[in-house]
Amino acid sequence: MKTLRQVPVGSYAKVKKLHGEGAVKRRIMDMGITKGVEIYIRKVAPLGDPIEITVRSYELSLRKADADKIEIE
Repeated sequence: MKTLRQVPVGSYAKVKKLHGEGAVKRRIMDMGITKGVEIYIRKVAPLGDPIEITVRSYELSLRKADADKIEIE
């Protein structure tokens, strides 16, 4: 299983599945990250947290813990 956290900067990834339960999964989906959406990895902070991405034409910052819950193709 490859997660969003493992994708190198400057790459595109397509969401395959969301892991997690309840409020965590709901929050990720509310940000526009759903199955089949394409995500561009813009940059990663020096210590790896947060990860800045572009999804559905807007910029978003994700924590490493949340990025680990997003499985990609």
